[in-house]
Amino acid sequence: MSRTTSVELTNMIMIENLTTKEVLVENRKNPSWPGVTFPGGHIETNETIVASVIREAYEETGLKVINPTLVGIKEWPLQDGGRYIVMLFKATNYQGEIHSGREGKIFWTTRDALKNMQTPGTFMEMLPLFDTQEISELALSASINGRRQTTWL
Repeated sequence: MSRTTSVELTNMIMIENLTTKEVLVENRKNPSWPGVTFPGGHIETNETIVASVIREAYEETGLKVINPTLVGIKEWPLQDGGRYIVMLFKATNYQGEIHSGREGKIFWTTRDALKNMQTPGTFMEMLPLFDTQEISELALSASINGRRQTTWL
């Protein structure tokens, strides 16, 4: 029995303005996961996880995040037997001016306003991981009869 499996590694970052209590979001153009979400993307070969978060945040928002903190992970099985893992980060220290990129429109909003926006599937379920130290993982099972099982660990 092999102890290795294929893994697709990605990241996502909540950038929060502590003064205004707003979070930076992106209205994604990607048809496979459209809607308002946090910036993020793939971890490149030979790139550290934290370096990938800093890079993705800068590419998508124009902000240089400083000391992003790992707050949890989100994962689910892939149809080929592999796993998709999203490393979730949070940053409250950043420099620069925001700008929208090719991925979508970037803007500040409140968490309450997020409830009334179109967000990708499972995005709202993921939000507690950014603020609750008692939860560190959101695990989604394979789809059964069109429904996913969600587990917070």
